[in-house]
Amino acid sequence: MKLPLQGIKVVDLSNVLMAPHATQILGDLGADVIKVEAPEGDPLRGIGPFRNPGMGAIFLHANRSKRSIVLDLKQPAGREALMRLLPDADLMVYNLRPRVMQRLGLSYDEVAAANPRIVYAGLFGYGQAGPYADRPAYDDLIQGAAAIPWLSHIASGEPPRYVPTAIVDRGVALSAVGLINAALLHQVRTGEGQRLDIPMFETMAAFVLGDHMAGETFDPPLGPPGYPRMLTPDRRPYRTRDGYLCILVYSDRQWRSFFRLLGREDEFERDPRFADMTTRTRNIEAIYGELAAVIAERSTAEWLALLEDADIPAMPLHSLESLLDDPHLAAVGFFATADHPSEGRLRQMAVPSTWSKTQPCATRPAPRLGEHSVAVLREHGYAEHEIRALLAAGVTRAPAGPR
Repeated sequence: MKLPLQGIKVVDLSNVLMAPHATQILGDLGADVIKVEAPEGDPLRGIGPFRNPGMGAIFLHANRSKRSIVLDLKQPAGREALMRLLPDADLMVYNLRPRVMQRLGLSYDEVAAANPRIVYAGLFGYGQAGPYADRPAYDDLIQGAAAIPWLSHIASGEPPRYVPTAIVDRGVALSAVGLINAALLHQVRTGEGQRLDIPMFETMAAFVLGDHMAGETFDPPLGPPGYPRMLTPDRRPYRTRDGYLCILVYSDRQWRSFFRLLGREDEFERDPRFADMTTRTRNIEAIYGELAAVIAERSTAEWLALLEDADIPAMPLHSLESLLDDPHLAAVGFFATADHPSEGRLRQMAVPSTWSKTQPCATRPAPRLGEHSVAVLREHGYAEHEIRALLAAGVTRAPAGPR
C-alpha cells in the first residue's frame, strides 16, 4: 500500500517518549524508521506492564512502525556503523542534549559532512542561545517551567500539580512532526538539508501563552495575564444528579438555546451578563457557578438527550475504563487487536486521521531490542564476518532465538 512518507529513511537516535512518539508517527506515515538503541535498550522498554521483559505497554505504543538496531556509540566501531547509515538517510532525529551529541562526534557539522542533504532534528529541553541550554529536561520539569501546574493552582485553589498525562512530551512530538515534514518538503524541493532545533520549553511556553498572554499582549499592558474562562473554578465537569457531565455553552446561539431549554428565554434577553462574548467572559465565574447549580438538578442521561436536541455541545465524563468502551471509537474502528510476533495478542490504536488515498497505518509491530541489527548492517555493506565481530565485541546485539 502506498503511504505518504514511503521512501523516506529516518535514523532515530531517540529514546523514552517525546521523540519516539514523533518518529512513530513518521513510521505510520510510511517512513523507514531505524531506531538506534544502546546495548541496554530504550529505558521506556522497562516500564510495565509487560508479558516479556523489555516490551512494556508504553514502549509498544510509541515504537511501532520501526526497526531496532543496537549500536554502542561509545565504541569507535559503533559510531562508524552509525555513520554508515547516514549517507542515504533523509532525516536524523535525536533527543540527547546537543553537547552530548558533540561528545559522541555526532554534531550537525559532523553529520552534515557525511550527508549534506540530511535534516538533523533535535528535540531537547531548551533553545541553545539561552542560559538553560545545557539543562536536562523532562515532561514534569517543562510543565512547571511553562506554568501549567500554576494554572491548575489558580483554577482550583489546590496546591500546584502536574497534568497526569505526558502533555509536554506528546505535545512537542506533534509539533515536531509538522516541523520535520516541512523541512523534508524543503529538502525535496531544493536538495538542502538543515539543522532543526525543537526545544520543549519554548514550544510549551507558546502553547500556554497563546491562551494566557491576555492583557500582557499589549504594550503597555491592558491587564494581567490569564484567560478568565479557563481559570474559573467552575470550568470543570459538572456534577449531575447521578454522575458528571461535560458541557460547553459558548456562543450566543448556544446560550439562547440553553435558556430556551430551561423555559427561561426572557431571562436570557434581560440579563446584560449574557449580551455577548465580552460580557460573558467578564462575568464567567458567576455564570459558571450558576450553570453548575442548574446541571445538578437532572441526571446525566436527561441532560445529554436535552442538549443533543438543542445542539449544545456536551459529552459524558469518561473514566479510563469507559473510554476503552466508547461506542464512537468502536464505530470508527479506533481500536483493533493484532498478533504481535513475540508479545501475543495486543490492543492497538489506529492512526487518528482519515486519508482518501494514502491512509497511514502501523507498518510493523514494535521491535525487540536489536531485532533488526543484523539486517540493517547487511543493508549497509557489512559482511557476515564483520557482523559476527561486532556482535562478539558488544558493539551490536541481536535477540536470541526466533520471535
